[in-house]
Amino acid sequence: MGQERMTTTLERPAPLLVTANAARRIKTILEAEGRPGLRLRIAVSGGGCSGFQYGFDLDDKEEPGDIVIEKAGATVVVDGMSLMYVLGAELDFVEDMTGSYFRMANPNAASSCGCGNSFAI
Repeated sequence: MGQERMTTTLERPAPLLVTANAARRIKTILEAEGRPGLRLRIAVSGGGCSGFQYGFDLDDKEEPGDIVIEKAGATVVVDGMSLMYVLGAELDFVEDMTGSYFRMANPNAASSCGCGNSFAI
């Protein structure tokens, strides 16, 4: 008789976590635009008051090396170069007394500025 094999499939964690609040807001924004294939693109570039800054843009193009994260009908795209700066980060949408905005909780950032859009490694 043959031996039975047990196969375990390990699920990889998402490279960027998108909270339920962020997914709802992204989905609302994309639906309001009314363009099929539109996604929220997150990019990191040099600049800002701490050295690097997050960029958020609506995009329908697919670039080589893009990482696509889908949650609850919302699609987020991160280019391969930016991914190394946001790997393991969490994208949230916050509504408080100061306003409503996307916030990145980034474990790779050694410090960030008060605006939350700029960080240092």
